[in-house]
Amino acid sequence: MADFFDALDPKHVAMIEKQPVFFVATAASEGRINLSPKGYDAFRVLSPTRVAYLDLGGSGNETHAHLAAAQTDKGRLTLMFCNFERPALILRIYGTGKAVLPQDEGWDELAAHFTMMPGTRQIFDIAVESVQTSCGWGVPFMSLEGERETLKKAHRQADPAEWEAKMATRVTSIDGLPTRATDRFIAGE
Repeated sequence: MADFFDALDPKHVAMIEKQPVFFVATAASEGRINLSPKGYDAFRVLSPTRVAYLDLGGSGNETHAHLAAAQTDKGRLTLMFCNFERPALILRIYGTGKAVLPQDEGWDELAAHFTMMPGTRQIFDIAVESVQTSCGWGVPFMSLEGERETLKKAHRQADPAEWEAKMATRVTSIDGLPTRATDRFIAGE
């Protein structure tokens, strides 16, 4: 049975803080639906109605493209957390969001909530519109063996000028939607 809430409550926040992975889903009015897993210590609850996550450069930038393309739709997205331990629980956050890049107004305020990681590209700032919890009884028990350090290692070893040049070429999504490139390499931890 699903329950809906207008905002995150302390029990929701406690569950979120225990999860080593979360999922982000977005879609523009046409093209592919994007669903991305996210790891690392990259998610923050800023208030009961505002969350954010730190995004590293990777294979694409679909979330950014979808949110930018959908500004007339307020950039809708869904975040999902699954508890792979006890108690069984799935938590979804429905909201609207925008990408905030290092060169944007608001970057410093958001960045202060995170430890920067090598290859940080942007932070997604999300207004929570509703929260849904459901049983999660069909989700298996799983345990975390450890984080993969490969993405951070690749960014850490990158030449900053080459990284910036590469990111500057990534200005469209898989479906050809525009994105904005970060203007700087962030070395991070």
